[in-house]
Amino acid sequence: MAGSIPPHIKSIAIPLMDNQTAEFGLAEDITDGIIEQFNDAGILRISDEKSAHSILKGTIKKVSEGPYTYSKQESVSEYRYKIDVKIEWYDILEEKNIFEGVYSGFGAYGLSGDIGSDGIDNDNDGKIDDMDDDEFGEPRSFATNVAVSKIAEDILNDIMTTW
Repeated sequence: MAGSIPPHIKSIAIPLMDNQTAEFGLAEDITDGIIEQFNDAGILRISDEKSAHSILKGTIKKVSEGPYTYSKQESVSEYRYKIDVKIEWYDILEEKNIFEGVYSGFGAYGLSGDIGSDGIDNDNDGKIDDMDDDEFGEPRSFATNVAVSKIAEDILNDIMTTW
């Protein structure tokens, strides 16, 4: 897959994203999530902006949160937390945009306070509660982490299949 990246690009800078929302700490979470995805994949060396061959810039455009599913009694049983991010991957050496796009990710959570026993597939992996060993923590924070991971994964996939 790494062969699809332009051959002269060996490194990428990923500066802190701009945040146009009121969500405190979200820029750091998304930036860290993207860096972690790149480190795990090992396809491009993470570098500073002065020595990188390319730069990935992002702006958090919108955060939305609202009812996702309802019970038979028509009360909200699940909420959806969604993040929209605008991304631009710029080739520093050839001084041109490689691509830009808007990425979205979401996570679900209930109001029970315990995502390990809320009956919800919080990370959309097909597993619920006792069957899912990574569902734990504060519901809204977990939903945020799921959304961030999805965005980071989608960005990495697009970078690997750009050419």
